[in-house]
Amino acid sequence: MTIATENILETALEHPQKEATTWQPDSWEAFLTLAQQPTHQKAKAYYFCGAYQFIMGVGANHAAINLILSLLVELYCIVRGIPFRGFTNASYRHPGLRECQPDSSFYLGDSVALAPVGSAIADLGQYNPPDLVIEIADSSLADDLGMKRLLYEDMQVGEYWVIDAQKLEIFGFAIDHNQGSHRIQESAVLTGLSLAAIAKALQKSQELDNAQLGQWWLEQLRAKS
Repeated sequence: MTIATENILETALEHPQKEATTWQPDSWEAFLTLAQQPTHQKAKAYYFCGAYQFIMGVGANHAAINLILSLLVELYCIVRGIPFRGFTNASYRHPGLRECQPDSSFYLGDSVALAPVGSAIADLGQYNPPDLVIEIADSSLADDLGMKRLLYEDMQVGEYWVIDAQKLEIFGFAIDHNQGSHRIQESAVLTGLSLAAIAKALQKSQELDNAQLGQWWLEQLRAKS
C-alpha cells in the first residue's frame, strides 16, 4: 500500500466529518446485518477496508446526470457497434472483503456474455467486475475520488469515471493490474471516446432536453465516423 493510499484511508476512516458521505468502521458481518434492516434495504451500500457506507437516496440533479451518462455511453456503443450491457445501481460483492453499488456500470465487448444475471447481488467470485464504473458526485466528490477509487482499484474494474455534478466535469481513471490507477483523457474501454467530449455533452445538457441531447450527440459521433 502506498503512502498516498494510506493517507486516503486514514482521512476517510478517522475524520469522516470532513466528507459529505461517511465510512463507519465495523465487521463484514455487522455490515450484512445492517444492510438487511428495513431502513437500509433501499440504500446504496458500500463496504471496503473494514468500513461501510450507506447512501440514503439521491437528488434530482444526481439522478438526471446519471441518466444522461448512460444515454451518452449507450449511444456511443450503438453507433460504434460495441456490444454492451449496462446496469443502474447494480450491487457487486466479494464476500468478506468489499461491496459496492455504483450509479452506473457497463460490460463491454466480449465481457457482455459474462455479465451478471438474476435478482441476487452479483458475486465477484462468480462474475468478472464491470469494464466501466461511473459514480455521480453531487456532494461526495472527495469520497468518490478517494475511498471509492481505492475500492474500484482493488475490485479491478477496467475503468472508473467520476462526474462532478456541480461543475459538470469528468475525472477518468484507468485501473492498473497492480491495484493502482492513473488519470486518462481518452477512454481505453470505449476506444476513441474523448472524456472532453463527454464533458462538452454534459454542458450541452443544461440547454437541451434528453431527446435533443441525444440527437446532438449522434451528430457529433457520426461526424467523426
